[in-house]
Amino acid sequence: AILREQYGFRGYMHLKIMPGAERDQVVRAMTLADRVSANLEAPTADRLARIAPGKQFAAELLDPLRWVHELRQSSEGRLRASSTTEFVVGPAGEPDVELLSVTEHLHHQLGLARVYFSAFRPVADTPLDHVAPTNDTRRIRLYQASFLIRDYGFGLEEMPFTQGGNLPLNVDPKRAWADEHLREAPLEVNTATRQALMRVPGIGAKGAERIVAARRKGRLRSLSDLRGAGVANVERAASYLLLDGRRPVEQPRLF
Repeated sequence: AILREQYGFRGYMHLKIMPGAERDQVVRAMTLADRVSANLEAPTADRLARIAPGKQFAAELLDPLRWVHELRQSSEGRLRASSTTEFVVGPAGEPDVELLSVTEHLHHQLGLARVYFSAFRPVADTPLDHVAPTNDTRRIRLYQASFLIRDYGFGLEEMPFTQGGNLPLNVDPKRAWADEHLREAPLEVNTATRQALMRVPGIGAKGAERIVAARRKGRLRSLSDLRGAGVANVERAASYLLLDGRRPVEQPRLF
């Protein structure tokens, strides 16, 4: 409040909602900040009890995120602060499917702008110093999967979980999905929807938009046509596509 009201600061401000904050305090935070956050730390109350037994998952952590969403919806644009949370990955023994199930709910039902994942690192002489550190690749795969859920139209049931409920570490989840669904049934570039194109490895939102725009000028028949349309990772996408009914063939360059 001092920065905003006494010093007239108009730059970006992110405020943390502490456990036990009251609804009126959340309202005040949203009048001041561009973004607010309450860190869940773990995906369920049982998991949280293993690493932070003094915290109440629903009442202290999840409810404030619900309030933020409700206030954004009911304030007629006055309270516009976005919201985020963070999970500590690993020490509670949770599988990826639990983390991503809550992530999907947070994005689609509570409108969170982003979910952060922190790989656990034990600290000496603390209650969790005996717990093994989390592989950082796991953290990266969780981020990749969360972006697929938030931005690419993927559902939790489409994630390539192993029998143990974790994402494979040796391949990113978008490619794992495409290997199963598109390698033997490739997507026709000239007729696929923008949303379908975004599911192809190497094609993001901008690439899909560029393909749709290029199709209005004529059919795309080669990888060169895709490059000309502005698709950056043509080689990565090629195995999952049809171009005018044919699998693309890379033409050797003469120079």
